[in-house]
Amino acid sequence: MQLNSTLTVRQATPDDAGPLITVLVEAFLDGPVADWLVPDLDERRAVYFRYFTLVFNHGLQHGRVDTTSDLSAVAIWYTCDEVPLLVSTEHYYAVEKATGKYAPKFLLLDAIFETHHPHAPHDYLAYVAVDPRHHGQGIGSALLTSAHQTLDATNRAAYLEASNTRNRDLYLRLGYRQGEPIHLPTNGPLIWRMWRGQPADGSPAPFPTDLLPRRRPL
Repeated sequence: MQLNSTLTVRQATPDDAGPLITVLVEAFLDGPVADWLVPDLDERRAVYFRYFTLVFNHGLQHGRVDTTSDLSAVAIWYTCDEVPLLVSTEHYYAVEKATGKYAPKFLLLDAIFETHHPHAPHDYLAYVAVDPRHHGQGIGSALLTSAHQTLDATNRAAYLEASNTRNRDLYLRLGYRQGEPIHLPTNGPLIWRMWRGQPADGSPAPFPTDLLPRRRPL
């Protein structure tokens, strides 16, 4: 998809790992979830680099990774149908190795997201990140709009978790509906569950009310 006169959307490849892992690290480095996961800011960048290396490679192998032609943004999607996705024990070992003493929080976040995941068929936006140097240019919205056009063509829903009100409000403008938020334990922040279903009467579909435990991809 053409974003503007110079940028297009394409699927990422292993050759894009270096720049896109950096985008993920820098985009998620600050914020309430980052403070909750790794309170020590001096250690956070190193932990995030190892973690998002795992995230990116997992997305390439088991999902779909979209990016822009200038590698300024990245979105990692997974297909979720009624059969729960299973994550191997080796995967959890890999998270533990990447995050070290902070692994309990990362694995707890995975487990909480899993138990709050809608079971209706959808595509799951696990991560979307824009290089902070390119914020405010509409790149993230355009990257998601490209994916939404593909989903709309097949009457497919989308689901994600928003970690702050600014992102939540962006998703609302893109046609998502907000579900009951998650309050992370141990004085953690709020997470907003967002659903973009196909409209039945010209308005966004409501957030699904039925839940089943589901294994969350990294």
